[in-house]
Amino acid sequence: MSKRSATKDVFDQLGEEPDSGSSVDNDSATETVTVAPDPAPPNPAARTGRRWPKIAVAVALIGALAAAGYLGWRYKELRDIDVAAEQAVAAARDYAEVLTTLDAKDIDAHYNETLDGATGRFKDEYSQGASQLRQILIDNDAAGTGVVLDAAVKSASTSQVEVLLFVDQSITNAVNPSPRIDRNRIQMTMKRIDDRWLASNVDLI
Repeated sequence: MSKRSATKDVFDQLGEEPDSGSSVDNDSATETVTVAPDPAPPNPAARTGRRWPKIAVAVALIGALAAAGYLGWRYKELRDIDVAAEQAVAAARDYAEVLTTLDAKDIDAHYNETLDGATGRFKDEYSQGASQLRQILIDNDAAGTGVVLDAAVKSASTSQVEVLLFVDQSITNAVNPSPRIDRNRIQMTMKRIDDRWLASNVDLI
């Protein structure tokens, strides 16, 4: 009886299902995990390469604006000089006729008008020599009439202009009552003083 029991036990053991908790397959227990690689860092060279066109466009734009600004400034400067030269020449023509048109009978008015159009060195020189000139004109009963034939700009800025003038002066006096024509070339330096163009230097050349 014990023999059958032993055999029965053996068959019973063979018929029993294995314990899933005690016979776990190591392979099935191991999970395969796929790890995604870290994304590659951005390529600095690629970013720099993409920035270069933008930088080039910005530099070109700045250069164009600077050039336009300079050209605009230069155009205005030249225009201002042209305007100054035109005004100075007109003032010089008028003043040349003031200087060369005089009459001993009205010498004081001529003196005042001459000083009004002068400045700087020429005004000082004329003031110092005016009394002597006045006496010469009175003694000789002299008179003169000046006519500007032509005028040209020698050099110019917005504040100072050198003008060349060609002036004919008709002169009479007590000794020679018939008019005599003197042809004069005058170099006159005109300076802008308080929005007026005044003669600062006058030379016969």
